[in-house]
Amino acid sequence: MVKRPDDIGAFQFVVLSQLRATQLQAGCTPRLAGIHTKAVMAQMEVADGQVKRLYSEEGDALVP
Repeated sequence: MVKRPDDIGAFQFVVLSQLRATQLQAGCTPRLAGIHTKAVMAQMEVADGQVKRLYSEEGDALVP
């Protein structure tokens, strides 16, 4: 089980992890070492701060 960081809301953590898992499933290289499922690796990357949400100048969310 991956512990969610306190500074990220539960919904944002789930959505960001799902987006990253989709990228990993498509063939992107993991940013952390280890052998885990794509979903767990995505959660670990988000929890470690390796994946962050980007925002435009207008404040709209962009891709992770």
